[in-house]
Amino acid sequence: MNKPITQAADQAVSLPAHPEEIKARLKLRLDKRGRLNATLRTTPVGLVTLGIMTAAIFLSIAALVRAARRRH
Repeated sequence: MNKPITQAADQAVSLPAHPEEIKARLKLRLDKRGRLNATLRTTPVGLVTLGIMTAAIFLSIAALVRAARRRH
């Protein structure tokens, strides 16, 4: 009655996790021996969340700098 869900490894890669998934790939060659390969998968909600977190970090840094200047 309760069968386990089985899935091949190549099926998981080919199916997107979200219908609005955004993908990016970066290939950077530094010299003959150095390479950097990076991939990114996100959704629009993930990008909005990243923006909110970045804004919160910058606002807290600004508050710390302002407080440090008042002491001197």
